[in-house]
Amino acid sequence: MTPAQRALAQLEAWPDLTEGPAACGTGRALRTPRAEIVHFHTDHEVDLHLTGGAIRRIAADLRASTAIRLLPGSRWVTVRLDCEADQHLLMSLVSMALKAHQGPGVAGAPAQPLDGVPAQATAGRPERTGPPPTPECNLRRVMLVPRDAPLG
Repeated sequence: MTPAQRALAQLEAWPDLTEGPAACGTGRALRTPRAEIVHFHTDHEVDLHLTGGAIRRIAADLRASTAIRLLPGSRWVTVRLDCEADQHLLMSLVSMALKAHQGPGVAGAPAQPLDGVPAQATAGRPERTGPPPTPECNLRRVMLVPRDAPLG
């Protein structure tokens, strides 16, 4: 059994989650009545749907983890499942995602910047223009980095 299969089997037993096809068309998903929470795309990669507030609260920890990939403007976090600790991390993040998606104002809330800047740091600045954060998972999204940008 692959790490993703083990995680899916464990999460399927959670009463708040229902399994079905992923809306992106690739793999399986676990969802609540309000939103898709987890997409299982490969044997080792899972996309997890958090809220902007949840990402901002733990952004430093997410960036520090070698199992996590963040893409600018996305409310989906990719979790790489290479070991048992990564599966435990996924379980914790799914629990956080469930709580975040049950909070008031999630559905229809205005988009907020997810570029790593704390919300209070943007107080008093004009409303962000440009496209809102994507509702789609990270499966087909690519992050371009300048050639001379430092890694990590």
